[in-house]
Amino acid sequence: MAYRWTASPKLNDSKIEHLSKAINVSKPIATLLIQRGIETEDEAKRFFRPQLTDLYDPFLMKDMDLAIERINHAIKSNERIMVYGDYDVDGTTSVATVFSYFNHYTDNIEYYIPDRYKEGYGVSRIGIDYAAATHVNLIIALDCGTRSIELIAYAKSLGIDFIVCDHHLPGDELPKAVALLNPKRNDCEYPYKELSGCGIGFKLIQAYAQANDLPFEQVCKYLDLVAVSTCSDIVDMKDENRVLVYFGLKKLNEDPCIGLQALLQSYQIKKEYESSDIVFGIGPKINAAGRVADAKSSVKLLIEKDFHQALLHTKTLVDNNLERKDLDNDITKEAQEILELSDELRAKKSTVLYSENWHKGVIGIVASRLIETYYKPTIIFSEVNGMLTGSARSVKDFDVHEAIGACGDLVVQFGGHKYAAGLTIKKESFEAFSMKFEEIVSQNTTEHLLTPEIAYDLEIDFKDITPNFYNVLNQFKPHGPGNMTPIFRTNNIVDSGSRIVKEKHLKFAGYQSSMKMDGIGFNLSGIYEFVASGEPFDVCYSIELNEYKGFKNLQLKIRDIRPTSIQLHNF
Repeated sequence: MAYRWTASPKLNDSKIEHLSKAINVSKPIATLLIQRGIETEDEAKRFFRPQLTDLYDPFLMKDMDLAIERINHAIKSNERIMVYGDYDVDGTTSVATVFSYFNHYTDNIEYYIPDRYKEGYGVSRIGIDYAAATHVNLIIALDCGTRSIELIAYAKSLGIDFIVCDHHLPGDELPKAVALLNPKRNDCEYPYKELSGCGIGFKLIQAYAQANDLPFEQVCKYLDLVAVSTCSDIVDMKDENRVLVYFGLKKLNEDPCIGLQALLQSYQIKKEYESSDIVFGIGPKINAAGRVADAKSSVKLLIEKDFHQALLHTKTLVDNNLERKDLDNDITKEAQEILELSDELRAKKSTVLYSENWHKGVIGIVASRLIETYYKPTIIFSEVNGMLTGSARSVKDFDVHEAIGACGDLVVQFGGHKYAAGLTIKKESFEAFSMKFEEIVSQNTTEHLLTPEIAYDLEIDFKDITPNFYNVLNQFKPHGPGNMTPIFRTNNIVDSGSRIVKEKHLKFAGYQSSMKMDGIGFNLSGIYEFVASGEPFDVCYSIELNEYKGFKNLQLKIRDIRPTSIQLHNF
């Protein structure tokens, strides 16, 4: 796939100079900080040295006082409480966190995860009826509920109150819950809007501890789960989320909960786990249960107190994940075959596909896989109970959630975020919906937007890549949206012995500004002949520490290579 390379906007030189001197870092480091909104000495201190005291007062969140008042009443009156959450990583970590914490203060509590196939996403009538049948008085809904207006009203008619802890975008009307904890509601003045669902669950237990003079250390026990949620849900990695993930990773590395200990053994043993280990290793296994089986397995693991039992739960998730991979690969292959056989479908600005045989649990992954190849807003549908359920994924700067909403009456139900959404349509509406969605995408995209981008932060020379430079760069972690891994560009490189390894990867060796650098370009064997041709080239890359047989060296993780003669820094 051809990429467009985009340089970060040029910054004010005096700002860079000032910050560089103020905190005694190089100008490239100062530039990277300012690009991330860090412009003062105090901001740099908070960035490099997060403190738990940087967390905001949870009572700044709209309705938090009402939520705590209702929970206090429920616990004192021994009312039955249900902790209800979605079936993905964010939902299951949320449930594990809130259930485990309040289980210390009441035995009259249970948790509930809806079945993806029987109940669908979010709050369900089946779940509410079960709550009524088991004499539940209060439901704490996590990572869902903001748009469940009719269902929450139905629960109220049965004598069941709701506290909603959610981070999804609200509609024009809010549910009549006892409390709706969602920083994205227009009337909420909470200073940070991008918490995960589990992050909001964490603020709930933080507020409970604060209101009842309980130890904050008991709340911090769940920071590893908050980190797993925040990284897996690919939410903003700035401000309060950075603090939560920083200390959550510390907890994960030093004293993870029993369930995560067992799960880490199934991944790989490392000296130090990072956010990328959560995104690519831990998160998918927790997610897999809800995709192909029962997400309650994930909660059982995350609340487990016996290590040997946790290992058994882990095996279930690992098996689920292997099944998920097989389904994902098979369906992706089928979808690609459909596209390759149709010039008409490939010519469209969007991809919308459906098969009644596709497994609902993996269609979101398939949509993401197709974007890797075709780079278009994509929706994949499967059939569930006579309706079509779809998972949508998007490309940079295109709001797929808004586009689905613009399809009007053709959509029965939808929800989600700018880049990922879920929806339900009638089976007979598929063709009309596909046409309408294509029309909206065509009107709001350009060829520029539909060309994948490598946005690089800085142009540097190889001689700038020193151990000290990397040591400071390493302190930019944890990475995520808003604080992505810094990407660099270096020009006029000549090959000094690159080769192909394992048939598809490029083992890079390049020479520039009197210095040689090694690197690895995964799946870049196709450009080996050009690299080895002797022609000068430019490279986009990140920098990492490579450890092999006890030896450590800095190497480049290659993103793309192209001829030096192409000067397209900002096209």
